[in-house]
Amino acid sequence: MDPTRIVIFDLAEQRLAWTDRRQEVLAQNIANLDTPGFRPRDLPSFAGALRQAAMAAPAQTQPGHMAGTSGALLAAMLPEQTALHAPDGNAVSLDEQLVKVTETATSQSLVTSIYKKYVGLFGMALGRTP
Repeated sequence: MDPTRIVIFDLAEQRLAWTDRRQEVLAQNIANLDTPGFRPRDLPSFAGALRQAAMAAPAQTQPGHMAGTSGALLAAMLPEQTALHAPDGNAVSLDEQLVKVTETATSQSLVTSIYKKYVGLFGMALGRTP
């Protein structure tokens, strides 16, 4: 662990990257609201992505060993499980997508507020006032 790195800032950076990517995926879902046969997608939960990122990548120490797998879970988009489909096969529900957009925006706002508070606390500890 690098003592010059502050874990809360790294976590905030990861969460903001996740919310940015999720907003992008949700915007694509909404943009394809009228596309026949389109299935909405979503990212895995941030908790799941964080667990995956926290796992150490396996190392291949001998040539005869199988290579381990590790991947960027944030980049993987999962198809959503929806029960209702439009007659043209489109499974996007605008209401569901807008709720998810709002949840993601709220999460982004919360993380940004916490980040600003921590920066303010560090400034106060260093004797700097905003």
